[in-house]
Amino acid sequence: MNNKIRNSLLITIGFLLSPLSWWNDIFINIPLAYVFSFPFSFISEKLFLPSFVFGYFLTNVIGLIMMHKGIDDLRDKKSNKKNQLIKDILISLAYMILIIILVLIGILKSPTVYLGIKK
Repeated sequence: MNNKIRNSLLITIGFLLSPLSWWNDIFINIPLAYVFSFPFSFISEKLFLPSFVFGYFLTNVIGLIMMHKGIDDLRDKKSNKKNQLIKDILISLAYMILIIILVLIGILKSPTVYLGIKK
């Protein structure tokens, strides 16, 4: 595959997963985190929140890393990866705190609640 096409795909998919696209959470990141947390909620309802938050955090960090990798390869320049990774993680932590708040106030609930399964 052509490097420009590959890097463009990395940037596009990374952008869709990253916290930089404000609309993506409801359509991409939250459903992916929900699916990620689903098996954990069968083990214990208490695992829903931590696994959901971890899954959400992963989608954001992976998206940011994909974007930066694609951009760096297109520019043929290598940025300071350590500083960029720290920045990516901090941005994702801010979004993760928002998700924790949404679960704690009851807007996001465990899938077992909707399936009528009580643990």
